[in-house]
Amino acid sequence: MSVALQFGQAQPGVTHLWRTTAFGLVFHDGKLACVRVDRGEGSYYDLPGGAVDGDETEEQALVREFVEETGMTVRPSARIGEAAQYFLKSDGAPINNVGGFWLAEQVSLDPASKVEADHELVWLHPHTALSELRHDAHAWAVATWLRRNAGA
Repeated sequence: MSVALQFGQAQPGVTHLWRTTAFGLVFHDGKLACVRVDRGEGSYYDLPGGAVDGDETEEQALVREFVEETGMTVRPSARIGEAAQYFLKSDGAPINNVGGFWLAEQVSLDPASKVEADHELVWLHPHTALSELRHDAHAWAVATWLRRNAGA
C-alpha cells in the first residue's frame, strides 16, 4: 500500500508495520496542545493521538487517545489531511503510522483521567511546535493549519 504523503525513511530490509492512526490539533489562547513524552535525555514532543484500535473510527481513536495522553476530552471537527511517518518505536519496533490529522476542540480537562504517566500535556506556540515535534508528519500538519489560517 502507499499513501500520497510519506515522511521518514524505511529501514532497508526491514518491514515496517502499517499502523492506522489519528492525531489532533487543539488550540487554546494561540497555543497548540502537544504531549511531552518522557524518555529521559531522549524525551520528545508529539501531537496527541495514536493508533486506531479494532473497529474504531479515526474520530473515536482521537477522543480516546487525547484522554489517555492528556486527560482532555475533545470533539473532532475537521480532518485536515492524511500523512504517513516511518519511525522506530521506543522498543525498536519499525512502524509506519498512516492516518488522519484532525482539528478538534477541547470540551473538558481532567488530569486525573490521564493514564499514560510518561505523557505530559504542554501548550506550545505553533511556530515552536514546528521545530520541536518529533515527526515531520506532525510538523506538516501544523504547517498546513498555519498556512490555511494565515491572517485569521
